[in-house]
Amino acid sequence: MSSLNLDDFTDLIERPDGGVRRDAEARRERQVVPPGSLGRLDDLGEWLSAAQGAVPVRPVRRPRVVLFAGDHGIAALDVSANPAGGADRLVRDILEGGRPVSVLARQLDVPVRIVDMALDCDPGTLPAEVAGHRVRRGSGRIDIEDALTLDEAEAAFLAGVAVADEEADSGTDLVVLGDVSVGGTTAAGVLVAALCGTDASVVTGRGGLAIDDLAWMRKCAAIRDALVRARPVLGDQLQLLATVGGADLAALTGFLLQSAVRKLPVVLDGVVTAACALVAQRVAFRAPDWWLAAHDSGEPGQAKALDRMALEPLLSHGVTVGEGAGGLLALPLVRAAAALAAELPELPPPYQESEPEPERGGDGISGGAQEAADAEAVE
Repeated sequence: MSSLNLDDFTDLIERPDGGVRRDAEARRERQVVPPGSLGRLDDLGEWLSAAQGAVPVRPVRRPRVVLFAGDHGIAALDVSANPAGGADRLVRDILEGGRPVSVLARQLDVPVRIVDMALDCDPGTLPAEVAGHRVRRGSGRIDIEDALTLDEAEAAFLAGVAVADEEADSGTDLVVLGDVSVGGTTAAGVLVAALCGTDASVVTGRGGLAIDDLAWMRKCAAIRDALVRARPVLGDQLQLLATVGGADLAALTGFLLQSAVRKLPVVLDGVVTAACALVAQRVAFRAPDWWLAAHDSGEPGQAKALDRMALEPLLSHGVTVGEGAGGLLALPLVRAAAALAAELPELPPPYQESEPEPERGGDGISGGAQEAADAEAVE
């Protein structure tokens, strides 16, 4: 039995400041461009203002990409186009600058942090700052066994909490959150199907490298079998992550919840982060108010999860590569919304009406004088 009480997050997480948001909306109504003419950028700027608790909104100056990494035993069933146990190669490629997220991060001048939670490799082959939070080597094959023990799930969750605290304490003002995994989208599909009460076929996508039809059928069967194991533990989110999640998914969930506690805005990347966000929403219903959905990857599980949380993606480019790449594409929009909200000038105040002139009679004299003149004429 875990000693971690996730219910505490319900009390710790507050919504972004509603009063500040109303002030931001009022300021937007006074700006030279009519409200609504910038489309969703208006809402985005007001959301960011409420998250920061500041009017006008401050620029996003210190964003960071945070990626949690892990291998999943379910990949042994050939449900992914990447080889089972191959996530460490992806991590090294990111560190060496050869992945899409690396290129985009250089272009946007955003640092990338990778946190190894369950890579299937010798931790000594990775930089110490990457491997420092590892819980285990690989996660279990969720169709026939638990991904983690409950103690491992708790350790992974708390690692995510610790990373969120580190980012908040270091001055990070927005996080683009993603994963680096092989088999992670299968585990994510199980979580989404379980929490949304739907079948495996509804949430099974083709992953980052577009698996063929046979691989899709194997993936669908794996999610179906894992769902049987997930449904009995739906009421306990930590046990759910231990049963059919994985160390990286447990850490992502902890990170999302603690970021909401610390009032640190988060941009969600793909289906894996969406699935973890759905778990986190079950823990604390206010938490999604601190998150943005970056893009629609085309993964059905992601669409299902975002719809359940009422999060509308900012972009729709069909980017399925994961690793935070789609999340980074949304960052210029966030920055643009902040700049427009802060820098567009306000209209001058309306001219004050002139003092009312005294009433005048027909010949141009005041009303009182006119009455006196009329009285004399009568006499």
